[in-house]
Amino acid sequence: MTTRKEFLIKSGLLVAGTVLMPSFTTAPKKAVRNLGVQLYTFRNEMAADAVGTLEKIAALGIKQIESARSEKGLYYGLGPKEMKKVCKSLGMTLRSGHVALDKNWQNTLDQASESGQEYLICSSMPSNGQTVDNYKAVAEAFNKAGEDCKQRGIKFGYHNHDYEFESENGEVLYDVLLDNTQADLVHMELDLGWVVVAGKDPLDYFKRYTGRFPLWHLKDMDMEKKESTEFGRGGLNIPQMLKHRKESGLEYIFIEQEEYASTPFESMAHNMEYMKDL
Repeated sequence: MTTRKEFLIKSGLLVAGTVLMPSFTTAPKKAVRNLGVQLYTFRNEMAADAVGTLEKIAALGIKQIESARSEKGLYYGLGPKEMKKVCKSLGMTLRSGHVALDKNWQNTLDQASESGQEYLICSSMPSNGQTVDNYKAVAEAFNKAGEDCKQRGIKFGYHNHDYEFESENGEVLYDVLLDNTQADLVHMELDLGWVVVAGKDPLDYFKRYTGRFPLWHLKDMDMEKKESTEFGRGGLNIPQMLKHRKESGLEYIFIEQEEYASTPFESMAHNMEYMKDL
């Protein structure tokens, strides 16, 4: 099965965006009712029937939506206002979206403004090399994108995979990105699953870069296959992560799962039950 990273690379969507999750500043039970999902989890279903799939997602108790760029556009063939309307009618909120920093950036901003979403997330590093110099150049571009978004009342951010945690001359490239972006302009969406696959500890980042991670992709990972799995079946200590959400600066959590034991709906139902039991 093609992973999201492979999909982005193959399709040229190297700088895509994301949709976000709800606040965890309330009690856990209320937070569960506000859990969000990254729609790439349901990519095939969304492509085939966007509205029908959103109805099924709402039935799982999911309240927050993060979109992902697809072959049918930023909202799976729906217009930005239509996407907002459909989500609202189902008791959900379009919070975020994975997008590309490309020649269509201004159009992306226009659509995000129309949709009313809070965040635009670049979901993959531009393919100019795993070097400190490239990450510094990307950081400059991200700061500019953050300014563009701020003028629209939107927040810009970046979503990691595992490769950002590679090093050059002793410098971890993800750290270079953090050190050279402005915290008020570039908001990190930390994919916890890819962090642990890369051999790093999310809690270390919460400690060293306190408050820089308002968005999470909550994703458990099969550490042998290096692919996502249902909650509680992989190498991510989810209860421990949640205990440190304040240091993260967490506002929204989006569950993302790319591979499934059966179907994405069954996997998501399992994940929601897991969160309720915490």
